[in-house]
Amino acid sequence: MTQKERQERSKEEIYQAALIEFGTLGYEKVSMERICGQHGISKGMMYHYYSNKDDLFLLCVERTFGELKSHVERETHELAGPNALEAIKHFFMIREYYFQLHPRQKMIFEDAMLHPPKHLAEQIQELRGPIREVNREFIRQIVKKMPLRPEVDPQKAERYLESVEYYFQSIMGNYRDDLAAEDMHAMFETAEEILDMALFGILHQSEAESPGVHSS
Repeated sequence: MTQKERQERSKEEIYQAALIEFGTLGYEKVSMERICGQHGISKGMMYHYYSNKDDLFLLCVERTFGELKSHVERETHELAGPNALEAIKHFFMIREYYFQLHPRQKMIFEDAMLHPPKHLAEQIQELRGPIREVNREFIRQIVKKMPLRPEVDPQKAERYLESVEYYFQSIMGNYRDDLAAEDMHAMFETAEEILDMALFGILHQSEAESPGVHSS
């Protein structure tokens, strides 16, 4: 084995240990000492490659985003058919399917996106850029096929769908907190309910009043 191969193997060993720790405990509860102690990694080897736990956390975030991006690209390629509403529903579940298979990456993703360490927030947003652009491009293409209300232009629709997608996982958890995490059929039914209301509203148009207007 060459020196370069040994170095790559050592770095991968450290990454896998960090993935387990951050993906089980979250950023706040992990330390370099814990990673070394729990996984038999010498401090000398650890600090030869990584200066602190921030470096390791960002590595885990970067690889999680990259793997998720590849997954989304593969799956959205299959959603290019003419049925825009069905495509949107499946698009919002793509991430959930990935995280069902990769629960540690799910915790890292949630840590990074929902409550990131303040001093790492800017770097995390930069790392998120490629997956965000993949999502935006899919949304742009699918909005072109959607029968929008006259007052809703494509740019507004795109911003709305991107915002909903960003918080979708949290919305699902709050909407139905008894939902078993492993029950994908139930999750998909819940996703359909939420998206039906997100796309078509909850008020009957003839009964709805304008904002701020009340009947006397």
